[in-house]
Amino acid sequence: MDPALVPPDDFDDLVRSAMDRLPEQALELVSQVAVIVREEPEPDEVEPGTTLLGLFRGIPQTAAGGRVPGSLPDVITLFRRPILAACASREEVPDRVLTVLGHEVGHAFGIGEAELRSLGWA
Repeated sequence: MDPALVPPDDFDDLVRSAMDRLPEQALELVSQVAVIVREEPEPDEVEPGTTLLGLFRGIPQTAAGGRVPGSLPDVITLFRRPILAACASREEVPDRVLTVLGHEVGHAFGIGEAELRSLGWA
């Protein structure tokens, strides 16, 4: 899909709406995580032959020891252009944004790829 059909400001609005649509148990976690939008991932963030729609960087809730005081905040990044490229129409974008955001929130909870796929968050 042509990225011009969903300009950055409109995409940001879709991300905010997706945050409101997350399951209730995810809302507290999301309030403690920085959610940002970038146009595309850096080349070193993507494994060759793959498309990266979102990325969680931080310490999963299930990690032993948890967050270390003074450490960088957890961050979920959504990549606008790859998400739009994965959509056939503008109507698909809100649900795709929600799925990618939910997938990365799942990683923040410590849920792995296979389980996220089985739960429908992939």
